[in-house]
Amino acid sequence: MSGHSKFANIKHKKEKNDAAKGKIFTIIGREIAVAVKEGGPDPANNSKLRDVIAKAKANNMPNDTIERGIKKAAGDAGSVNYEAVTYEGYGPSGVAIIVDALTDNKNRTASNVRNAFSKGNGNVGTPGCVSFMFDQKGQIIIDKEECEMEADDLMMMALDAGAEDFSEEEDSFEILTAPDDFSVVREALEKEGVPMASAEVTMIPQTWVDLTDETDIKNLNRTLDLLDMDDDVQNVYHNWNES
Repeated sequence: MSGHSKFANIKHKKEKNDAAKGKIFTIIGREIAVAVKEGGPDPANNSKLRDVIAKAKANNMPNDTIERGIKKAAGDAGSVNYEAVTYEGYGPSGVAIIVDALTDNKNRTASNVRNAFSKGNGNVGTPGCVSFMFDQKGQIIIDKEECEMEADDLMMMALDAGAEDFSEEEDSFEILTAPDDFSVVREALEKEGVPMASAEVTMIPQTWVDLTDETDIKNLNRTLDLLDMDDDVQNVYHNWNES
């Protein structure tokens, strides 16, 4: 491992999300709508929907809000159709950035994303320009304080369920899976009552970039903040080593 605290990043994200719960609920609401459209409203028969529901609960979304979102997506033939789009580009000092969005207006989203990059002195590139620097993985983070299991027992449970890798950090355990195995591993841990601080399919950088110039840090933060405020943006991945 890089020594980069994944859990510190998760806590940082959670704190930001707590300050803007409307944003995270909007993100998850769109993911619910897409999952229901693709696989139906019954979580028992829709693993993608089960994963989104788990994410919703990890972010303290109320059960009735989750159920309303599922019913709305299932029952409203005229509801908004969201299209998945991905943008790739560079921030200051060549920091690689990937932006995943779900949008009902690609022109609006493209314009907003370009604006966020340019205001931070970066630029949007061509598809594939930075994604080769990342690996797509299922990532499960477990807060040590919340987990009563011994590390070895947790590792064996995860590996037996199909995980690729297990690592221990100062404040957390990290479990990595192939994207296709993520749901099975997450559900195996959930069944055993293992508390998860975060569980999602994500993009993990192969290498990290350190920034030392204050202007670069300020510009990159500006880009990330603008992307974070955009309701169309679902996820932002980058290889800036914030620690």
